[in-house]
Parts: sequence; C-alpha cells; structure tokens
Amino acid sequence: MRDTKGTEETDDSTELAKDRTDWAEDRTLLANERTFAGWMRTGMAAIAIAIGLRAVFGEFEPAWAAKIVATLFIVTAIGMFWASATKSREAQRRIRSHDAEAQPSSTMTVIAVALSAGALATGAILWAL
Repeated sequence: MRDTKGTEETDDSTELAKDRTDWAEDRTLLANERTFAGWMRTGMAAIAIAIGLRAVFGEFEPAWAAKIVATLFIVTAIGMFWASATKSREAQRRIRSHDAEAQPSSTMTVIAVALSAGALATGAILWAL
C-alpha cells in the first residue's frame, strides 16, 4: 500500500522549490536592471569628469592635451554604455521572467544610444571651446 501523505508532502516540497527558483530568477533579472543603471551612472560620471576638466583647467596649454584627456573620458563613457547594454541583453535572453516585469532589452539599447549621442555631443562641444 502506498502512502499518499508522503506523495503530497513531496509535491508540496517540489512546488515550493520551484517557486523559490522562479523568485531567484526574477531577483536576478531585476538585479540585471540595477547593474545596467549603475553602469549608466558610471558612464555619466565619466562625462561629468570630462566637463569638469574644462572647468578646472580652463585655459590649459597646450589645449589639445586637456581635450585629449577629456576625450578619453567621453570614449570610456560610450564604451560603458554599450558594454552594459550588451551584457544586459545577454542576461535577459538567458533568464526567464516569472512574476517580475523587466524592461524590454530594446529600452536598454535606446538608453545606450541616447547617452552615447549625448556623450559625443559633449565631446564635440569640449573640442569647440
């Protein structure tokens, strides 16, 4: 004779384990978004440093040297924007959402494009000054 109580406990235990796994995947998906946002902030900080160089060094001679250093920060920011968008899209492809509603990966790309365009415009303005 089979013990049906044991089967129910096993089914409940399996269901709870599945729920915990699903929630862990959702937390990981949301952590991916927070990581993306963190890298975006870091990229914007690099742009702020580039702008700050102009304010701090003012009429630095030779002017091209200060502009090259500022450009390095701009290029670094653009690299951060694209690397984080790429990694975010990869993570979203690997992780299945259960209850959490993650931003679409296209949103991450749009943000990276917008911030990259802003970084390029900032670099152009710094070179024009």
